[in-house]
Amino acid sequence: MTLKMSSADMVAAARARIREIETPDLMAMLQDPDVVVVDLRDIRERQRSGYIPGSFHAPRGMIEFWVDPDSPYFKEIFGQDKTFVFHCASGWRSAITTATLQDMGFDAAHLREGFSTWEKHGGPVEYPEKKD
Repeated sequence: MTLKMSSADMVAAARARIREIETPDLMAMLQDPDVVVVDLRDIRERQRSGYIPGSFHAPRGMIEFWVDPDSPYFKEIFGQDKTFVFHCASGWRSAITTATLQDMGFDAAHLREGFSTWEKHGGPVEYPEKKD
């Protein structure tokens, strides 16, 4: 099967037109109350690998609906006047997401390398409490 555009092409096109934040820069922004880090990874990825402290989890499949104030799924967190930085594991899903949200008129950025390099750069990681 031949696709009109590969997923890698989609990521490259998105990255060419969105704001990308480097890992050390996001680490410096973590204490800013006007910055919201949004984790798009699957809940199992967060459980397995941990997450950026204070990050908000938003499933990739729902984000367009959660940011839209006219959607029945709208989440109030996205109605705040804050800087939103989206991330996934490697930066692919978050790049496409950020481009899509930008097309909707929602201002956002994404973590260029994703969570995969967060710990390597000394970023703090929290893990969910295990349920008995």
